[in-house]
Amino acid sequence: MRSVPRWALLSSGCAPLTLVGGWTVAALLEGPAYDPVTQTISVLAAYGAEGSWVMTGAFLALGVCHLLTAWGLRPAARAGRVALAGGGVAAFGVALIPAPSSGGSLRHGAVVVTGFTLLAVWPVLAALRRGGVPWGLRLTPSVAVSALMALGAVWFLVEMNRRGSAGVAERLVTCIQSTWPLVVVASCLRYARDMRGEGGGDGGSGHRGADDESDETSAPPR
Repeated sequence: MRSVPRWALLSSGCAPLTLVGGWTVAALLEGPAYDPVTQTISVLAAYGAEGSWVMTGAFLALGVCHLLTAWGLRPAARAGRVALAGGGVAAFGVALIPAPSSGGSLRHGAVVVTGFTLLAVWPVLAALRRGGVPWGLRLTPSVAVSALMALGAVWFLVEMNRRGSAGVAERLVTCIQSTWPLVVVASCLRYARDMRGEGGGDGGSGHRGADDESDETSAPPR
């Protein structure tokens, strides 16, 4: 199995920190006029928003993080890596096609839906259908986290239609989506470390067995 470079831990770890830090600072700059419970993250990057430059920068950084992580996740299935990279490109689109200050935008909405879909399906596409793989690339947890993202999306749509806690639902889903790459990378690195440890232990016992056999062979007969 191909190894994951340690720098992938940095790129995947920076993704949720960048996203959460971006919307936190942007909301502070926006002031009490912004309600994080009912309003979406895109509002913070909309034209004319006080903290739009912060949120736009966070989206761009998030895209870079996903692209780098997709590049570094060598053990994952190629389809999953492509989907994760596509989610990073979609983050660029969200930054470059911001929501209008009022009303909706078909182009912005299309980019958001595309990005969400790619980030929701990449865990399943990246999973390996065989035994002896890192936990984050096993099929069962991958399907479970994708299903959780889908449920979060349904909750978000319900809250949007009833004008309820859409901001909370969106933040929960995006936190899961931005954190899962870190979970996968960490599990791959731990799996590789465990494999090296087992290999070292087997090698040591093999050497001891060979030494014992050599001693018995060279010992004089009694």
